[in-house]
Amino acid sequence: MTSSLLQPRNGDRLRPLVVFGTRPEAIKLAPLIRQFQQNSGQISPIVCSTGQHREMLDQVLGYFSITPDLDLGLMRPGQSLAGLTARCIESVDGVIEQHQPDCVVVQGDTTTVMASAMAAFYHRLPVVHVEAGLRTGDLGAPWPEEFNRRVAGLVTTLHCAPTQRSRQALLDEGVPDSQVCVTGNTVIDALFWSVEKERADDTRWRSKYPMATADRVVLVTGHRRENFGGGLEAICQALLELARLHPETQFIYPVHLNPNVKGPVHAALSGCENIHLVPPAQYPEFVWLMDQADVVLTDSGGVQEEAPSLKCAVLVTRDKTERPEAVDAGLAELVGTDRELIVRRVSALLEQSNGRSQQSIQDNPYGDGQASRRITDWMLSQS
Repeated sequence: MTSSLLQPRNGDRLRPLVVFGTRPEAIKLAPLIRQFQQNSGQISPIVCSTGQHREMLDQVLGYFSITPDLDLGLMRPGQSLAGLTARCIESVDGVIEQHQPDCVVVQGDTTTVMASAMAAFYHRLPVVHVEAGLRTGDLGAPWPEEFNRRVAGLVTTLHCAPTQRSRQALLDEGVPDSQVCVTGNTVIDALFWSVEKERADDTRWRSKYPMATADRVVLVTGHRRENFGGGLEAICQALLELARLHPETQFIYPVHLNPNVKGPVHAALSGCENIHLVPPAQYPEFVWLMDQADVVLTDSGGVQEEAPSLKCAVLVTRDKTERPEAVDAGLAELVGTDRELIVRRVSALLEQSNGRSQQSIQDNPYGDGQASRRITDWMLSQS
């Protein structure tokens, strides 16, 4: 690997290859790509989608008006992680060979991130890792994301840490201080832009989700592999009990398309009057739903970052989180998949005079909406 400098190969403009494959990656990289485009005289991105989440990914790209230069279309029905990883490494390797970028920019902890970082390493290209330094210390939780981000971290040149805790985790692993910059998280950049847009005109969402305008709303998400089976069953049983205890509260659950989620959730919860099982929400409508919710019950990493900025009380259905800052700040709480604990904590929040967090939107430890500008400025200062 070279030093931390990002050295343009041809001309004065830096040419990063920006790679993403899932909807969360696209959401978090969209404001950075837009920032690159605003600095077009100095930076010329090559935007590449691996297509890991095809339908949901296309929705996000359309919303942010981003058209990938390259679409690798790697998704296969029933694919294994090993098969996806192999195809991704080989495909990104070919892109690097053909387009000769100056560096590779990845975000987060997906298979696309790990495979793209490896392909860049094989070409001795610098890697810029957005949202670097998240750790649980347990390779099995979250699985396989903890492994993916550690592998990416090994070959990263510029670590864009979202928080001081993430920075410290990288320093503890021996990463030089000069290669770590605390930038905030780009998901807050995307959120601030989106919530302003959706609040300005939400007629279509009020029409589509009339139950979201109730006095008490709980928004539920769940898709993690480690919760498949017994964990998901316990969450569903907790929701049934909560719906019985709080009949005036509306529970809205956009159900993930993965059959390991969709099948069990519909089997357990269909027919309950105040539990609304809806298709996966597009990003703008999910932002609007979060904005309406009093409580969010989730196993999502990104939602743990977003919801506190909208003053939602957040209960995390995981035993460990690589995003402990919100927990430490009192903005989120780990409840795992313990049915009784979920019922008790959701009930307590709903029974408060106002279940929403009283802390201001500026208190979010994940950023102030300027992460993309900081990342861009740092990259340009290294070129």
